[in-house]
Amino acid sequence: MLASIYDQLGKINQSLRAFALKLTGNLSDANDLYQDTALRIISNADKYREGTNFKAWAVTIMRNIFINNYRKRVRRGTILDQTPNNYYLNSGEVGVANDGESNASYEELLQMVGTLPDEFKEPFWMAFKGYKYDEIAEELEAPLGTIKSRIFFARRKLRKMYEAANLERA
Repeated sequence: MLASIYDQLGKINQSLRAFALKLTGNLSDANDLYQDTALRIISNADKYREGTNFKAWAVTIMRNIFINNYRKRVRRGTILDQTPNNYYLNSGEVGVANDGESNASYEELLQMVGTLPDEFKEPFWMAFKGYKYDEIAEELEAPLGTIKSRIFFARRKLRKMYEAANLERA
């Protein structure tokens, strides 16, 4: 089976590389995308059903990898504003006071999150960083419902800790 996958991958090598270049727009990223795709195809060879369209299967894998990588880059904020006065962006005439420090400092909030059990802390941080629930479930190899409930319970625990800290200050 694996030898068949290698043969078929060799046959569509050039078209996959061309598609990768079309998606990424530069040769270096295209090579990385092709390599990621080839690795995913080989590691998931057992999921390929003999007799189906191998090229369509491979292109779908490549497209999904590209989309996931793009979403991660967007979440990380790698799209930069290169305008000359970018520090003036969104600086309207009206200032808005931030009362967040009067109730709890950022360090206190970090300490509260740090006290959460790891099973709650990791999904909570990933959600906080912008990952979607299904992406968190895939990354942590856990069912979607489990991830949703862990994030819910983490938020509830943090809310209770925050309220208790405010009562102590008052």
